[in-house]
Amino acid sequence: MTTLTTTWVRELQDALGPDSVLTDPDVTVAYARDQAMLAEAGLPAAVALPRSTEEVSAVLRLASRHGVPVVPRGAGSGLVGAANAVEGGITLVTTRMDAVLEVSEADRLAVVQPGVVNKTLRDAVRGSGLFYPPDPASYDWCTLGGNLAMNSGGLCCVKYGVTTDYVLGLEVVLADGRVLRTGRRTVKGVAGYDLARLFVGSEGTLGVITEATLSLRPAPQPPVTLVASFGTSAQTGQVVERVVTSGLVPSMLEVMDRTCIRAVDDMLKADLDRDAAALLLAQSDSGGDVAAAEIAALTRLCEEAGADFVHSTDDPAEGDLLMTARRMALPALERLGSSLLLDDVAVPRSQVATFIDGCDAIAATAGLVVGVVGHAGDGNMHPTVVFDGADPDQLRRAYAAFDAILELGLSLGGTITGEHGVGTLKAEWLEREIGPVSLSVHQAIKQALDPAGILNPGKMFRRAAVGDLGAVGQLAGR
Repeated sequence: MTTLTTTWVRELQDALGPDSVLTDPDVTVAYARDQAMLAEAGLPAAVALPRSTEEVSAVLRLASRHGVPVVPRGAGSGLVGAANAVEGGITLVTTRMDAVLEVSEADRLAVVQPGVVNKTLRDAVRGSGLFYPPDPASYDWCTLGGNLAMNSGGLCCVKYGVTTDYVLGLEVVLADGRVLRTGRRTVKGVAGYDLARLFVGSEGTLGVITEATLSLRPAPQPPVTLVASFGTSAQTGQVVERVVTSGLVPSMLEVMDRTCIRAVDDMLKADLDRDAAALLLAQSDSGGDVAAAEIAALTRLCEEAGADFVHSTDDPAEGDLLMTARRMALPALERLGSSLLLDDVAVPRSQVATFIDGCDAIAATAGLVVGVVGHAGDGNMHPTVVFDGADPDQLRRAYAAFDAILELGLSLGGTITGEHGVGTLKAEWLEREIGPVSLSVHQAIKQALDPAGILNPGKMFRRAAVGDLGAVGQLAGR
């Protein structure tokens, strides 16, 4: 360490206690990156593990005074490099702030610290007959602070929406250490700008969330599940459109392409239809006759579209088995190659079939495997490029396919990310989607709240856009 680094590290240890500051490189390397395989990551000079808002404030005051970059981090479940460390900076980990502070049945809300695991909150409110809907695939280990920072979604978004739809208020520590409380506990409230929503999805670039007041819903009923296979993706797309136009609102509506079907069948030996172009899985959690009627109506839509096979069940255990095929799509694809580029593109629901077919064409051009699985009900697709990361030519073709998929999504009126965020993987694409005027507004907000640029530098914006803290956050190989 340099003398300057040694000085601020010592101050950090004095502020938090030596057991809350990690500096051994053999230990801090475990906090260097999230789940994005190919996003560049540095090695933090220190990992801070605060236990309170006051300690987070102390970290940021120190960092602001010394000009040290700070990367907020939860469990590291992200998929775009948003929590990847900056070389020589501080990685601020919120997992020790893991208390569910309040559950109010009367107000249908919970107050939580950022280190609470998503599933922990679900379990905590279940006894009150309540439900926290956002359900990222990593819900059993991802933290709510990370969910808030990335505005995470999940399988239930088609009916329940994403994280921001459940945020009533936030406590946020700003870059200079000041503590901002914004939002409310009431159902309605329009006093001032909606600052709480500003911080949701900001990927740790505007402040560190230290407390959240979240709205809850009544617990859903046991689901009725449907699975259907189709000979063409166009038939699947027809069903998705008809679901929307007919007014059906299933709690899940998921799709898998042929590549994913075969990968999952190889892994699970589930006797899936390996010749199907697409598999559609749906659930209704409305309960009783309502759920039965919704699934019956969806069955008719599948049959009218020419489904080769349709099956439904009200047995929760059988439903869980059917949904396992969908949840195991990514692990199954991981078995096909040493590296993955997992994408996250949302398109209008009328373009789902066109997007799936386009990804198939991109795979053929690249000469690589691309499997598509996603949330058909809201148009959020997850094309995954599979390749050998040790082969430079395959790496080049994988990046080309990744970019082509993003370009395809935008050309269909879509977005470069529906729920995973921008991070470093897509920083160069943000301006292409939102345009120069919107980008300048983003930069102005960033400048107002973090004028020194210490909060998560290199994330969301290309380096030239937000000051100069060194060459960090650049995508390897680009």
